[in-house]
Parts: sequence; structure tokens; C-alpha cells
Amino acid sequence: MNRWLHTAASLCLGMLCLLPLVARAQAFPDHPVRLVVPFPPGGTTDILARMLSNALGTEWKQPVVVENKPGASGTIFSEQLARTPADGYTLMVTATHHVINPALYKNLRYDSRKDFTAVAQVAAVPNVLVINPDFAARNRINSVADLIAYAKANPGKVNFGSAGTGGANHLSGELFKSMTGVSMVHIPYKGAAPALNDLLGGQIPIMFDSVPGVLQHIKAGKLRALAVTSLTRSSALPDVPTLDEAGVKGFEATAWFGLYAPGNMDPKLLAKISGDVLAALRSPSIQEQFAQQGAMPGTMTQPEYARFVNAEMDKWAKVIDDAHITIQ
Repeated sequence: MNRWLHTAASLCLGMLCLLPLVARAQAFPDHPVRLVVPFPPGGTTDILARMLSNALGTEWKQPVVVENKPGASGTIFSEQLARTPADGYTLMVTATHHVINPALYKNLRYDSRKDFTAVAQVAAVPNVLVINPDFAARNRINSVADLIAYAKANPGKVNFGSAGTGGANHLSGELFKSMTGVSMVHIPYKGAAPALNDLLGGQIPIMFDSVPGVLQHIKAGKLRALAVTSLTRSSALPDVPTLDEAGVKGFEATAWFGLYAPGNMDPKLLAKISGDVLAALRSPSIQEQFAQQGAMPGTMTQPEYARFVNAEMDKWAKVIDDAHITIQ
């Protein structure tokens, strides 16, 4: 009898200990949430984060405030996030950089696998090869084949911009170089928006960027889209061929964006946040907004996304090692 009473008391005590965690998860959020983008305003990550923040703000009935904290391909704020309490009130939306950076930066002051909680995949989008129209007209470049011919005739004289060394748009350019045999010079920027500004201004002639980041400029005629990097055409650019269709057979490189929290988040709170994010991504409003940007909302469960993140770290580590890509 005493043993039974002791066991029952232990169970009750354990349940009482869990009550504050459950209550905290159910009450979340009771004040504004920070949704931090570790890149400058105006890029694809920023665009998608603002769409998500509006949907979550409606769901949570609390402001979800987007803040931009750029620097070193997202590693500066990532370090801050790793040291932030895992209470759900500071979250980060970032790009593929997060799983690529561990292979690029050998002295990161955080553990990319242990110091973060992978909450949800926000979206996946193809990149698109865009060219400055003046440069294209001046050099009679109307297609991918024309660009390849020009680059081969002018080795080392074609620059391509990116949001930073090792990012998805940089690696798209490196893959293009290796598959076509052209010699181009990579110009890294501190974010997609500064690179895009230089592309629009003619300081660089071409760039691989995600569809949402450049779609408005393509529609306005300020940039010309030569091809998308996925194996299927983008719904936002149905008339633009894939690189595979344009003659670079087998070319495929897509970007994806995810939501992260500090490591060791309480499972109840994690389940609530990830569930609310997935519900927001399934909403007709988000589906329509993302489709207009050429982005596909994420559908993975939280455990599936966590496994995906780890697999992506392994994959890109091998790509970077094989290509001997380093941070200058």
C-alpha cells in the first residue's frame, strides 16, 4: 500500500511539474513576438517572412514584428539566437544559408545542430537566372545559349552577383559554371537586396536569385529572365524555360526557407508554434500570396523538417568540400 501511495504521489508530482509547461504553451503568446530575418530588407527571405508574420499575427492575436539583422550570411544573428531563451518570443526566418554555413565557416561560435530548434519549412522556390537588359541588348544575349557563347568568348569578364559566398544563389552560379564550362567571376554581397540593386544599376550583368526576389523587376521589364533553375517551370514565370530545357541538361538547384528557434525548446511549445505555422501556410491567403511569388509553402511536419535540415547540412557540406569553396 505504501509503495502504491508513493508511486501515485510521484505521478501526481510529475504531472504538477508539467502543468506550468502546458499552461505556458497554451497561453503563448501573451505579448509581441520577434520574427528576425538575418538579411537586409527586400530580399526573398524578408518578403516571405512578412507574409508569414501577418498570418501569424492574425492567428495569435499579438503583433509579430519582423526585424532585419543582417551580417555574415546570417551567422551574426544566428549566434545571438543560439544564446536567446527558447520561450518562442524570438524566432528566425532564414534561407538555405543556415545549413550551408557550418561547412563554410570553420570557427562558428555555435553548434548548428544543437543550438537551434528546426520549427517549420516556410517555403521552397526555384532560382532564376536574370540579366540586366542593357547588358543583354548591348551584347545580343537573348537566351541561355547566347550567354554561354558570350561567356566562352570573354572568359573571366562576366561577373555574377550573389547574396554571399556559399548561399543558394552562389552555388547555382557555381553549378552553372561547372556544367557549361564557362569562366565567370563571383561577386558576393551582404544580402540579396544589395546585389539586386547593383544588377538593376548595371554594375553586375547577371545573377541567380529566387523568383520572389526578382519577380516584380522581371514584370516591370527592369530585368530579363533567361531560365529558372528547377526541373519544372515556375507557376509565376510560365513562359520562362528551365535551364534543362535551355540546353543545360540535368541542371537543378532550388532555394528553401525555414523557421528556427533557440535549441532545447519545450516540446509542448514547439508543437504549438509549428502547428500554428503549418496552419498558416495552409491558409488560402498564404497559398495565394506565395503562388504569386512563385513559392511553394512548406508542408513538412516538425520532425520531418528537423530530419530534412540535418540531411541538408550533410549534403551541402559535401558539395562545398568537392568544389573547394571557402570564405575569403
